[in-house]
Amino acid sequence: MADTSFLAWPFFEDHHRALARDVTNWAADRFGDSGFAEHADVDADCAVIRGALGAAGIVRNAVPAAHGGVSEALDVRSLCLIREHLAYRSGLADFVFAMQGLGSGAISLFGTPEQAQTWLPGTGEGALCAAFALTEPEAGSDVAAIATTATQDGDQYVISGEKTFISNGGIADYYVVFVRTGEAGGARGLSAIIVPAATPGLVVAERIETIAPHPLARLQFENCRVPVGNRIGEAGAGFRIAMATLDVFRSTVGAAALGFARRALDEATRRARGRKLFGAPLADLPGVQTQLADMAVDIDAAALLIYRAAWTKDMGAARVTREAAMAKLFATEAAQKAIDAAVQIFGGLGVTKGSVPEALYREIRALRIYEGASEVQKLVIARAHLAEAAP
Repeated sequence: MADTSFLAWPFFEDHHRALARDVTNWAADRFGDSGFAEHADVDADCAVIRGALGAAGIVRNAVPAAHGGVSEALDVRSLCLIREHLAYRSGLADFVFAMQGLGSGAISLFGTPEQAQTWLPGTGEGALCAAFALTEPEAGSDVAAIATTATQDGDQYVISGEKTFISNGGIADYYVVFVRTGEAGGARGLSAIIVPAATPGLVVAERIETIAPHPLARLQFENCRVPVGNRIGEAGAGFRIAMATLDVFRSTVGAAALGFARRALDEATRRARGRKLFGAPLADLPGVQTQLADMAVDIDAAALLIYRAAWTKDMGAARVTREAAMAKLFATEAAQKAIDAAVQIFGGLGVTKGSVPEALYREIRALRIYEGASEVQKLVIARAHLAEAAP
């Protein structure tokens, strides 16, 4: 039922339209209407989904062609389309795909040929599980406040510190960890280092449960030693690497929200047509029609912002920080409103455990926080605007 007319927009090429169709069909066959059902064992379900996405060739879109991927460079429109169509059917499937891309993204963009060949083929096949370890207890949106250290000792780095809210924490095969190597103060003293999960001194200190069950963990690094050759890019380039990676994947967060919002609109439309109130369908009520109209407008506006940002990046823009921030901000906030409206239209069933609106309500909330909270996106947008408006 989801609208596909947007695929005719000039942002897309024929291979994007074919990809959207293939992912839609795969997700429908794989999940049907049960993709938002409860997961008794999230870790095991993630492994199964990751293997299935790999076998279907979908995860290959998250790594470059030189290392088993589809496109020569990461194609942001493809990443967005995949996340949107997976999210429509299953929040966990979207999560699994997204983390394969984000977790390996720094290697795809900045890794050496040796690093890329070691980690990317297995990631694109779904055989290896990737993770992106940036957040700390006192460093979320403020990346420059990272306190985890990596001290060079000969040909090794000794990592000490803590990371938290790490997606795939506890199940990943490797982590791209952002640490303070001290070349300068603040953001200029950070580096990115690949840490295999089996490295002594890397401890999964706590598994974190959230309202939408995903594998998250708090990690501790206790004199954890890795080769200097595991550093991605130059020493001190970690902040630039993190921001460039987020520049690619931040638009895809908006795309996932868009998939959730489309599902909410479709569910609400079915409910409004099928549920009678005072002898007539809910859909005949002006108030319900207004809600549906608002949802439809916000969804199209979100899609325009998302695919503008993705197209701009794919056309060779060095940075799309402003465009990606706008896309993520608007799409996630609009999806929250759309899902809330769907819950309202469903009434009591909308807050019943196991219903699609209830699951969507839990899934969407974190998207307004991770990879830059909405409030931070507003700062990014305002600063870009002020810089452009400077005399």
